Amino acid sequence: MVDTTGVSVFQRMGLTPVINAGGTNTKHSGSRMRPEVIEAIEESSSVFLNIDELLIRAGEMIAQAIGVEAAFVTSGAAGGLVLQSAAVLTGTDVARIQSLPITDWFPNELIIQRQHRFHYDHAYLMTGAQFVEVGKGRHCYPEEVEAAITPNTAGIIHLVSPFTGSGDIPLPVLAEIAHRHDLPVICDAASMLPPRENLTRYLDEGADIVSFSGGKGMRGPQSTGILIGRADLIEAARLNAAPNQAIGRPMKVSKEEIVGLVAAIETFVSEDQDAETNRFRRQCEMVVDQITEIPGIRAQVEHDDKDHPIPHAVIYFERNWRGPDGDEIHRRLMARSPRVYISPLGFMGEIYMDPINLQDGEIEIVAEAIRDELLKASNGG
Repeated sequence: MVDTTGVSVFQRMGLTPVINAGGTNTKHSGSRMRPEVIEAIEESSSVFLNIDELLIRAGEMIAQAIGVEAAFVTSGAAGGLVLQSAAVLTGTDVARIQSLPITDWFPNELIIQRQHRFHYDHAYLMTGAQFVEVGKGRHCYPEEVEAAITPNTAGIIHLVSPFTGSGDIPLPVLAEIAHRHDLPVICDAASMLPPRENLTRYLDEGADIVSFSGGKGMRGPQSTGILIGRADLIEAARLNAAPNQAIGRPMKVSKEEIVGLVAAIETFVSEDQDAETNRFRRQCEMVVDQITEIPGIRAQVEHDDKDHPIPHAVIYFERNWRGPDGDEIHRRLMARSPRVYISPLGFMGEIYMDPINLQDGEIEIVAEAIRDELLKASNGG
């Protein structure tokens, strides 16, 4: 009999799976693919066809499902950043496409707010682009962007992330500056789904091409992403991507992943977001209810557009907490059997539980494990 939980394949490899209550981060395998995605992958696995034709048709179907001008399937959101950069550097000019990453004979500068620099922005530089940073500290002003624009400017970058702040130039303002100079705005919104309205929000605010992860909130194949936006930029991205002999050739996406992502997006946009949110909230409340009376712990359900786009159970360590920090609690949970992963990434030492990947029966295990470890830690254990 086949083990439908998927555990046995990893046990044969000598690996120990985790219960993923920490979100859709790549290090811990991304998201749990939808049944519709798995079915599409299986159906497509034994069929051969022209990948160019598949990518074009998949892009049309995704664009129609979302309600945007054009779309393209990428190798994750990071692969999308490479293709965004390539698209604004080369357009559909074959000579420029074949030249990348040698860019010293055409405009190759991308303006980026200094506070929008992040761990993965080197993906933009793989094409031979160069950054022009603007802003000081945690603030940037429109006139600083204006002053940085030169004939060598190819585009302007905008990051949408929990790590950006109130001192940033808002996207509509940035887009007005860019478009006044006939420059495109390329936007990274990798993890900003749900809510579903974000699929069109950043284009509505002035971005010209936006990158999303397909393997996070949409629950498609982990190594997929999408670009959406202006048709000319999407076509430029396609020409720079596999299977073409171009800068994006190493970042190919299989036919199985392409059709799996189409299925994920079509299902994602048709779902009842309120019902999904309420289900996640109930799971978070179960965790909070288990630990709210532990001395030194403040736990609450948080849900907002930026930091927690789906409900999270957030655990704060107060001044009277006498136990170890969030990193140590995380390590202890990962040492249990079964291993439980929650995110220890808070700036103030907090940790949080993200319910998006939990399967039936797992929330009870997670809540009990968190309560057990916090109780032991509060008593000096």
